Amino acid sequence: MKYEIRILHSAEKEMDKLPPAIHSRISRRILSLENIPRPKGAKKLSARDEYRLRIGNYRILYTISDSDSTVTIIAVGHRRDVYR
Repeated sequence: MKYEIRILHSAEKEMDKLPPAIHSRISRRILSLENIPRPKGAKKLSARDEYRLRIGNYRILYTISDSDSTVTIIAVGHRRDVYR
């Protein structure tokens, strides 16, 4: 089953600020969530209803709604800034 990818406007703005090489790597990983929303290496955050996906020093924070078959990208950024 395919999931619909939704990206919050704030996450889009964060991605626009990334270097081109990092932007393309993150874009590929986001698109892969369409088929496998809980890939190997994704971690459920303990204090939130979000998942974290690591791409080098960058992180993607997202939520999964199995009832709607949607993945919503909450934030994208460097590991030191993304959890704030």
